[in-house]
Amino acid sequence: MFALVDCNNFYASCERVFRPDLNEKPVVVLSNNDGCVIARSNEAKLLGIPMGAAAFKFKETLEKHTIAVFSSNYALYGDMSNRVMNLLTSFTPEIEVYSIDEAFLKFENCNYINFYTYGAKIQQTVTKSTGIPISIGFAPTKALAKVANRIAKKFNNKFKGVYIIDTEGKRIKALKWLNVEDVWGIGRRHAKRLNKLGITTAYQFTQQSDQWVRKHMSVVGLRLKHDLEGKPTLDIETIKTKKNIATTRSFDKNYSDFEKIKERVSTFSISCAEKLRKQKSNCNALMVFLHTNGHRKDLPQYRRNIVIKTPFPTNSSMELSDFAIQGLKRIFKDGYQYKKAGVIVMDITPEHEQQIRLFENSNPKHKSLMHAVDKLNKTIGQDKVKLASQDLKRTWKMRQEKLSPRYTTQLDEIIKVKT
Repeated sequence: MFALVDCNNFYASCERVFRPDLNEKPVVVLSNNDGCVIARSNEAKLLGIPMGAAAFKFKETLEKHTIAVFSSNYALYGDMSNRVMNLLTSFTPEIEVYSIDEAFLKFENCNYINFYTYGAKIQQTVTKSTGIPISIGFAPTKALAKVANRIAKKFNNKFKGVYIIDTEGKRIKALKWLNVEDVWGIGRRHAKRLNKLGITTAYQFTQQSDQWVRKHMSVVGLRLKHDLEGKPTLDIETIKTKKNIATTRSFDKNYSDFEKIKERVSTFSISCAEKLRKQKSNCNALMVFLHTNGHRKDLPQYRRNIVIKTPFPTNSSMELSDFAIQGLKRIFKDGYQYKKAGVIVMDITPEHEQQIRLFENSNPKHKSLMHAVDKLNKTIGQDKVKLASQDLKRTWKMRQEKLSPRYTTQLDEIIKVKT
């Protein structure tokens, strides 16, 4: 049996944990640089605030209905997610963290378990311990668990946030209710094609032949079909080493000065290096990209990227920063207002499989130095130790005018109780 646990309106719920006065009131969370809506409470949805809405276009609506607006607080959301996921591991050892607010659980030899009772226990434990409300869907396969979770969330008043697909009748009824474009794993392109063929529900999709599905949607689509039919095909996935690691950001404002953009690119490359070291990997190439604001049609437009092949595998912050700046120098042009840049490290290999080169290799002193820097940053606070090429005061330069405190990760921002 599989279960999908989903945190309800996660970002908005995280803000409410520390602001109980906002319970049952509309809340929205904005993307980087306070650009657009990326999370909404149910109350905000009822007021007609769409996902992805540009904040400036809905300013009057937000003010008219006194909607609480927050900038993205990823430090808080990441920590709250870790707390939820750690609690879930106490209910089964087989868990796949699918996203920041979702996790699949797998239960083996579970004939003795009453899943209604067990689901309620999971729900009570997570909500009581973290304040985050969750919905749970149980089913014989991962794809059906996703469907069951959707039903649990859609009809929360009826099922109290827990729904189980445990009979053939329930499976068929659920698939007939679910639109094909809402099926987990069916993208917009496939949904559009299926709708043109008159296939509008998940059930109709499962009625197509295996040969047709494999021909038009590859073996991935066929696995999904079998999973929806109740045949366990998709299993819990283990954490895999990433093939590419990216750090990209929109700037808080337009920049035309090379030195300011160089500092940003250096910071992005150092972030990638830290992630490489965390998974004990090196990279052998990196891409640097830079572009202007495509929404500013009144300004000249320019976008460019370049791939730098490193002469040796490395995860050193100093070396990757140097390579990234070399790339930036080759693509930067004066006369443009730049809004976004990024660094992507590629051709990733295990750190322990490094091949020594004849003429040029990574500086061996960097390994112990980077280990010391990572340990210090972990002990005394993230980003306390930086390279001279970085801004010592800020790591990410974004407009965050409505940022809430980092209640759980920053000592000087914890809640103060007056007695």
